[in-house]
Amino acid sequence: MTTNADRLARDAADAAEVRRWQSHPDVVAWRVERVRRQVDRLCWSGIMLGLAFTTANVQWFAAAGAEVGSLPWLTAWLLDPTVCLVLLSILRAEQIAARYQVHTGRWVRAAKWLTLAATYVMNTWSSWAAGSPAGVVLHSVPPVVVFVAAEAVTDLRDKLTDAVHVAVSTSMNRTQVHEPAVDEPAATVTTAEVARPERRKLFADYLADARAAWSAEVEITPAWVREATGCSRGLSSRLAAALAAEVAEGVRHDQ
Repeated sequence: MTTNADRLARDAADAAEVRRWQSHPDVVAWRVERVRRQVDRLCWSGIMLGLAFTTANVQWFAAAGAEVGSLPWLTAWLLDPTVCLVLLSILRAEQIAARYQVHTGRWVRAAKWLTLAATYVMNTWSSWAAGSPAGVVLHSVPPVVVFVAAEAVTDLRDKLTDAVHVAVSTSMNRTQVHEPAVDEPAATVTTAEVARPERRKLFADYLADARAAWSAEVEITPAWVREATGCSRGLSSRLAAALAAEVAEGVRHDQ
């Protein structure tokens, strides 16, 4: 006969199994990847629409009243696409780099800001010259939205990757993959040892792992600390600073 307690026990077991899979790093990575695709599609759609709006404004600015169909009028259509193609290539490269948390250099950021600034100036120059506040606002919105989206989407991709790393780190701490299990005879395992909770890995443990992995030719960075210890991104900066301070003082501990 099935009792309420039996049903509750089955429900609890099912809930625990669902929770275990929901927090599994592979499941988290799959969900983050879905969100990443949605974010990319929405951001790219907004950026493309904004650039399409600016293209028409820049053509009118560059044509400077030239007759429709004339060579200057046709050539004016090439100005904004030239700037936009450079901008899109930079954003695409940053998209791939941010996926693996590789940060681009100052020249890349300068090129992105220069193309965005050029687009803004060409869109709003006529309105500024005419002294039209409404025109300035109207023609400022699309370039500003493109600029903000271009900056925000890179940070969003970086944080989504952080979410996967946090899930992996949490799973590793829970299962103690860094601490080798000790095989003991079954007869020596007591009830108290079975019920004892797993020991959570502490800051000192991660620091000891980083210290053991460090050698003189290694540059101590948060990225290297994460790779050497498997710690989270937030903890890696503290570990790198602590280990760097030890190295600077000439402190060496035998493991």
